[in-house]
Amino acid sequence: MALIYKEAVSVLAILLTFIAFIPYIRSIHRGETKPHAFTWIIWASVTFIVFLAQLADKGGAGAWPIGISGLITLYVAFLAYQKKSDIVITKKDWVFLIAAMSALPFWFFTDNPLWAVVILTAVDLTGFAPTFRKTWHHPYEEQLIFYFLMASRNTLSIIALENYSLTTLLFPAATALACILLILTALKRRQRYNQ
Repeated sequence: MALIYKEAVSVLAILLTFIAFIPYIRSIHRGETKPHAFTWIIWASVTFIVFLAQLADKGGAGAWPIGISGLITLYVAFLAYQKKSDIVITKKDWVFLIAAMSALPFWFFTDNPLWAVVILTAVDLTGFAPTFRKTWHHPYEEQLIFYFLMASRNTLSIIALENYSLTTLLFPAATALACILLILTALKRRQRYNQ
């Protein structure tokens, strides 16, 4: 019975993922949203590797939304690059991508997915930096409902986890918090622009 509940919550989290991404992707096609391409490449890499780590640590149904999100995030990265939304790539951006990829050898050599998740969560959070920077200067170029839905999705993913450990919890909890902070930053900057 508990497994059916976890799977149902996971399906709800997957639905939230699609509900969040579909309008976001449409707004990219219309030119209203201009995501930072490199941020989304970093997020896609990180998210999918964390999904694999959660599976390795028996995260079960709670890992499914993270895996689906990784695939969709890769598509957003492709769109951002294709539309030339924001392709300014700094040396720091390259450092974040290299750091994300460094998690794989740590996992391989330690045979422990926790270290990969710790590294990837740190990289994911620093991967927010270009988007925070862009949001600070252009607070209307991001859809805040998207980040709200992602924070909600991550909360549901946590509820759906079949095994609670630092390996399975760290990434969704930290990224939910980052989404909330991005929303608050954009709202504060929008308020300043409107004065």
